Amino acid sequence: MGLIAELKRRLFRWQSDGSAPLRLTQRRIFVLPTRAGLLFFVALVAMLTGAINYNLALGHALVFLLAGLGLVGMVHAFRNLHGMVITPGRCQPVFSGDHALFPLQFSSDRAMPRLALQLQAGADQPTVTTAVAAQGLAEISVPVTTSRRGWLELPRTRLFTTYPLGLFVAWSYLQPAMRCLVYPRPRASPLPPLQSAPRAGEQHGEDGQEDFSGFRARQPADSPRHVAWKASARDGGQRPLLVKLFAGGAQRELQLNWSLTPDTMTVDTRIEIIAGWVMAAEAEDACYGLRLPGREIPPGSGDAHRHRCLEALALYPE
Repeated sequence: MGLIAELKRRLFRWQSDGSAPLRLTQRRIFVLPTRAGLLFFVALVAMLTGAINYNLALGHALVFLLAGLGLVGMVHAFRNLHGMVITPGRCQPVFSGDHALFPLQFSSDRAMPRLALQLQAGADQPTVTTAVAAQGLAEISVPVTTSRRGWLELPRTRLFTTYPLGLFVAWSYLQPAMRCLVYPRPRASPLPPLQSAPRAGEQHGEDGQEDFSGFRARQPADSPRHVAWKASARDGGQRPLLVKLFAGGAQRELQLNWSLTPDTMTVDTRIEIIAGWVMAAEAEDACYGLRLPGREIPPGSGDAHRHRCLEALALYPE
């Protein structure tokens, strides 16, 4: 087993650190006949046997013509992959149960297009098809089914083609250093009780009413909905964005605490419940914080804050 593993590593490894572009050379491309190609070969043998038995000159000519056509198809299948450059992209996070999409960019400096290219990241994964124009670029995302939270590495992906005749399949194995963050699947559950907390930089009047009191620079945790766009546009974008301040009133704040989930549930179920809270709080544009055993994220809102919370849940425990 050690010898086979070492052979696979040498044959199928991604050059350099796995993040640089890879050019497909003859050492990385393999060619074998398909089922149709094997049947084609059997038919040629039968035709050749009949031509020899009955001494048919035209039969010999037809057999050798078809054999030459098959060999030309094999060469074109190889050339359809040879010299192509593959560059790995960046994956966007997905929720568990969805398809993780690993983007790969294909580029060709050949004067002929590369047609009927297919990719599959495993026998149980869907196959996607693409083509690269002459001296052009094409980007395709390889789908991989997710079943659990955390980091998902791109499995060894098979790039293959049966172009042009379907008699031979040319393929190469790709395994760039790519991974996708898989969020836990949110579970619908009522939000925990809201707490009243003053916003940073605000003053609160005795009457409890909210009155405009000025501006402050926008912080990364502030939602885009709170930005004073008209006031920020007056300086032509020379200063940071401004957020309105109000005197009086308070912002309702959520604390998404691990201790609020039932102890009788499994860790993954509790994680899914808190993930559902994060999505519900974000949908309501609430200010919320996250408390997990060994880690705490201060209250905030917005896409960046949502990503921090979901990432912490996906990787718990670190």
